Amino acid sequence: MNSLRPLAAIILAAGQGTRMKSSLHKVLHPIAHKAMMLHLVDNLAGLAPDRTVVVVGARREQVEAALARRNISIATQSPQLGTGHAVQQAEAALAGFDGDVLILYGDAPLVTAETMARLRAALTPDVDAVVLGFRPADAGAYGRIIADGDTITKMVEFKDASPAERAVTLCNSGLMAVRSTALFPLLARVGNDNAAGEYYLPDIIGLIIADGGTARVIETDADEVAGVNSRAELAGVEAIWQRRRRAAAMADGVTLIDPDSVFFAHDTVIANDVTIEPFVVFGPGVRVASGTIIHAHSHIEGADIGENCSVGPFARLRPGTVLGAKARIGNFVETKKAVLGAGAKANHLTYLGDATVGAGANIGAGTITCTYDGFFKYKTVIGAGAFIGSNSALVAPVTIGDGAIVGAGSTITADVPGDALALVRPAQLAKPGWAAAFRSAMSAKKKD
Repeated sequence: MNSLRPLAAIILAAGQGTRMKSSLHKVLHPIAHKAMMLHLVDNLAGLAPDRTVVVVGARREQVEAALARRNISIATQSPQLGTGHAVQQAEAALAGFDGDVLILYGDAPLVTAETMARLRAALTPDVDAVVLGFRPADAGAYGRIIADGDTITKMVEFKDASPAERAVTLCNSGLMAVRSTALFPLLARVGNDNAAGEYYLPDIIGLIIADGGTARVIETDADEVAGVNSRAELAGVEAIWQRRRRAAAMADGVTLIDPDSVFFAHDTVIANDVTIEPFVVFGPGVRVASGTIIHAHSHIEGADIGENCSVGPFARLRPGTVLGAKARIGNFVETKKAVLGAGAKANHLTYLGDATVGAGANIGAGTITCTYDGFFKYKTVIGAGAFIGSNSALVAPVTIGDGAIVGAGSTITADVPGDALALVRPAQLAKPGWAAAFRSAMSAKKKD
């Protein structure tokens, strides 16, 4: 094992990304609400590399901004003359480094820390380089790995491969591990006498073999090394990520009634014994405690949901929502920066924004908190055990005391003391016989 050797990583992200048809750098397009390259970077962090270099081309400033809080160097490849040329651009950032180098791709975000560790572990003292291979259902135009067992005898790009070589199913993912002391001298020897006129990184494997060295291949599944060059491939990688996350959730004791219709964010935390019904979407920053049920067609982001709560169907929980134990949010209820105490409930057709709702309070259908005057936001406080009648408007800033009752249809603009009844509506007026007289008059008029 070589666990004590220093480790560096080079992440290639200099592709033009023209097929994405976007002003956003390709590697910054999100998977599960997180830039795809950051998935890779965070997986790499599990190996605690001593140095990391990202090689970019156009839109360097976007990548720099995304990595601003991380100890990562940026190198630029201009012009783009192939993967071998791209890796060469990291040489200055790795000056004086003596250890193992992982070469990764920013548009292949699903490679796990475990696979990276396998690559590194296979780089034993008698091995000069290790390549990560895979066997896709359709090998297509991938470069091929010709191997005797796990020993590589040749690597060839599809464009330059013979018919017999194209028939090989073991393909090159592009990921590899190489000793730093050999990497850049080998790259300096790589030529561009090929169909594309580019400097291919895999050509260093041929040089190692020609020099009498040893190159090995380890394999992984095709999903793990899936790359993104188009919006369709972005959707494909998203689907792979979601499929993995759903399987992990169910393995951890979460019930998904229809797994394929549930979508998680990269940081969604779901406890065991949570039930999630079909067509639920989680945005970033959601935690759900044990025993809760999320009913169908709900959208949740930035919310902390306590134990044994009920949410939905058709609920929208926005950032800053906190639900205490056994709280209930029902159909067509929207919350934002709303904190509901234990057992509080808003079961129908309600908007609660910038609000604190006490334990056991009941919010009637059609209630809204009016928080914004066009310039500033204000807060609504609803006390424990309060009852807000249907179709009420609470005009913030306003406080409804503990145990208070707001009559249905009220517009509340001033504080309501605890245990008080607040009514803001005209007195009801009934005129006996008026409706019958009206109908008689209108019927006579219609006959004329």
